[in-house]
Amino acid sequence: MGILDGKAAVVTGGGRGIGRGHCLALGANGASVIVNDLERAVAQEVVDEISAKGGKASVNTDDIGTRAGAKGLIGQCVSEFGGIHAIVNNAGNVRDRSFLKMTDEEFSDVLRVHAQGTFMCSQEAALRMKDQGSGGSIVNTISAAHFGNFGQTNYAASKGAIASMTYTWAMELARYGIRVNAISPRGSTRMSATYKGPDGKEVQLPFIDPNLNGHFVSFLCSDEADYISGQAFGSGGDWVALVNQPKYGTAMIKPGGWQLDEIREHFKAQLGGQLEPIGLMKKPYPFYDGIKPPKK
Repeated sequence: MGILDGKAAVVTGGGRGIGRGHCLALGANGASVIVNDLERAVAQEVVDEISAKGGKASVNTDDIGTRAGAKGLIGQCVSEFGGIHAIVNNAGNVRDRSFLKMTDEEFSDVLRVHAQGTFMCSQEAALRMKDQGSGGSIVNTISAAHFGNFGQTNYAASKGAIASMTYTWAMELARYGIRVNAISPRGSTRMSATYKGPDGKEVQLPFIDPNLNGHFVSFLCSDEADYISGQAFGSGGDWVALVNQPKYGTAMIKPGGWQLDEIREHFKAQLGGQLEPIGLMKKPYPFYDGIKPPKK
């Protein structure tokens, strides 16, 4: 008996890397899996691997960044497996470029796949889950890049949007028994190979098995996790970690509100020492000496 016996799941971008690991784990834990990938051959390899171990899986090659593709993907799961109980929004792309050089196409193409694709596929899945009356699980994919990362305005923006959608959907869909969570997965993939440090130079990261996210995803998709929703987690490697959600921190409070001269007088002493570090590596706040234009 598997923790996901009788469940039907969809994984977008399931042919390689972290998505492949999700598919294999879901299949091993009893779910019937639709493996979505634009490349049929790599998706078929994952399906064959699941089938060889006694599981059920099928290939889907729809473009999840379109409404027609989202409908086709979810419709195939319902048609072949009798319903849908989980969707893992994993598909992604990168078009890294520094902000001043990024083109409109590089920006919009990444948001189309990540943010728009996650929205449309989740909406189609949630509508089916609502009609089924079965409840279900949506697992979105975010990234520590949404803390800020050099050369990834488009990617960071999409991941921040997905995090915010996760919190919102968790509130809206609870009445239907649908849980919504997000993971920030770790794993060595073609996308992680593009990582650059704060200086914009490529960084050689240590190898992390991309398959090590799959069993936590399986847990989130199971009925045992029916009390978990609206949460973001770091997963993969040797950890499962809660990602702190945005919240207000230390405040200056003055009855009647602050006038400009008062802000100028008090801000640095009251809040200046607590300015937030920025970026993926969260180094100490770097700008206390001021940010000046380059000398001519």
